[in-house]
Amino acid sequence: MSKKKEKLELIAPKTDGDTGDKAFPIVQRIIMENFSLYRTSYILAIGCMMAVAGTTAYSAYIIKDVVNDVFEDKNLAAAYTIAGIILLIFFVKGMAGFGQEVLLKRIANNIIARYQKRAYDHLLHLGVGFYSETRSAFLVGQINQNISGIGNLLNALVTVFARDLLTLISLIFVMIYQDALMTIGSLVVMPIAAFVISRYVKKVKKLSRKEVNVNARVVSSMVETAQSIPVVKAFTMESQMQTKVDKLVDTAEKQANTIALVNARTKPLTETLGGFAIAGAVAFGGWRVIALDGNPGALLSFLTAAMLAYDPARRLASFRVQFEKSLVNARMLYELLDTPPRQADIAGAKEPVIKKGEIQFDRVNFSYLPEEPVLKDISFIAKAGQTTALVGPSGGGKSTIIHLLLRFHDLESGQISVDKQDIAKTKIKGLRQNISYVSQNPVLFEGTVADNIRFGRPGASQEEIEAAAKLAQAHDFILEMHNGYETEVGELGSNLSGGQRQRLSITRAILRDAPILLLDEATSALDNESEQLVQVALDGLMKNRTTLVIAHRLSTIQNADKIIVIDKGQIAETGDHASLMASRYSTYAKLHNLGTGTRAKKPRSKPISKTTTAKSKPKRKSTAPSLK
Repeated sequence: MSKKKEKLELIAPKTDGDTGDKAFPIVQRIIMENFSLYRTSYILAIGCMMAVAGTTAYSAYIIKDVVNDVFEDKNLAAAYTIAGIILLIFFVKGMAGFGQEVLLKRIANNIIARYQKRAYDHLLHLGVGFYSETRSAFLVGQINQNISGIGNLLNALVTVFARDLLTLISLIFVMIYQDALMTIGSLVVMPIAAFVISRYVKKVKKLSRKEVNVNARVVSSMVETAQSIPVVKAFTMESQMQTKVDKLVDTAEKQANTIALVNARTKPLTETLGGFAIAGAVAFGGWRVIALDGNPGALLSFLTAAMLAYDPARRLASFRVQFEKSLVNARMLYELLDTPPRQADIAGAKEPVIKKGEIQFDRVNFSYLPEEPVLKDISFIAKAGQTTALVGPSGGGKSTIIHLLLRFHDLESGQISVDKQDIAKTKIKGLRQNISYVSQNPVLFEGTVADNIRFGRPGASQEEIEAAAKLAQAHDFILEMHNGYETEVGELGSNLSGGQRQRLSITRAILRDAPILLLDEATSALDNESEQLVQVALDGLMKNRTTLVIAHRLSTIQNADKIIVIDKGQIAETGDHASLMASRYSTYAKLHNLGTGTRAKKPRSKPISKTTTAKSKPKRKSTAPSLK
């Protein structure tokens, strides 16, 4: 199975195959991961629930004394005593209910917070390939729903078994004590309700998974629209996007209504069966009191207990439906948390010792998809302290080479070494800490300008940040902002121009001060003036560092110590600028001439006549697109 197909199965809605999943392993895992952390709080909450169950049952039992001692015997002292007991019962019940609710809410909130942190930590450790196959906004929407579900599941289990079940059992004991025969008749309806409700469980499981996914798609579409609003407005896409989101919202509404309908179907059943039980008890008990001179206090106590038992019995009967919905959330969350990082450290991985930073690719092969090779038998050495430039047509595999050095992906075959250390056998974090990276698309994060620069080296002083910004020719424009280095950059750096974002990205790389520098078209977003300023900074930064640079403007890498031409995933040519330009028909010369608007002339077998020369059209500047 391909990696892409595997990931699509992870996030896609499952159908009937989901029925093979067992509930017990998921519930067991949730309990094992959480219960011990909240043992004390759960014991206190269960104690409160037992108090609620006991006071509820006793409030039904004491009705017998109210009828017999107060109403029949007309005992005023008994009335005062019973009134005080009832007041105490309801006070205890109210305080116990308060304690139970506060404790369970705190537990649920902490569970949600813990799983949010855990999910985020896991997302940080997943490989770059995971995100290329999964829409980020969709993923976030799905995770939020599933975490909320898992937070509710454990509390629902405790509540149902510690409160509802205990309350029901206590009330049934009261019913048995008052009238065992009527109790047996009343409980006949419970197996019938449980059997009918179980038929809805399978459908709820399927619908819940679909609901999570369609709601995640709604969130994803809204986030993508917010991030791409300039394009949406420039192409007048408002009506198209509105239509798309409207359809998703309608689908989500339909799914929610269907689940609500399935859940609501249990209520007419439980209400009707409960009505039969209570009505039967009233009729039979009334006949016994009137015809057989039965105890009216015992009958009223029984009926009170039966009616109070209705709510916990109904919640227990419908719990399976709600439980399966939460179980789907838990299962989907664990599917994500169990996804292994593709670039995990191997057993026994060592911290890399990188001083010079010499890079060697030895017969490296790589492909994103099976049978579609991107790099084929790539071998070269980037010598320590020198600049090695990668050039070639777009899509040739230049950026992939840098990504493999950063271990964003694993090799199919071959080896990449840094200072003669196989990077596959070293710790990823240690490797990346020795690399400064400036990507083709500048990336900024929520926070201030200083915060974004400091990501290059946490703990750097303000003086060090400003020194790096000066080297990157960014200090002046930063000071012109309304809050200087404390200016918020906006979402994805929306408050800054493309050139400003790129210069901040370069500042971050300068601050890192690593022995290896990777520049993936680092000046692509800059205008000519800014590019010249930044190029001066980069020239200083590249001194005494092993630098791999990708550039679509070949004029920026003419002074590179080595230039490697990558074409269709293979090394086409290697040399410096002078040697590669010596052959007018080399791939590099063609690329260079395209960038400068000149043409390489092939010799002709016959001289060009004066007439032909006179009629020849003047040269036009090349309109060929920039080559990455």
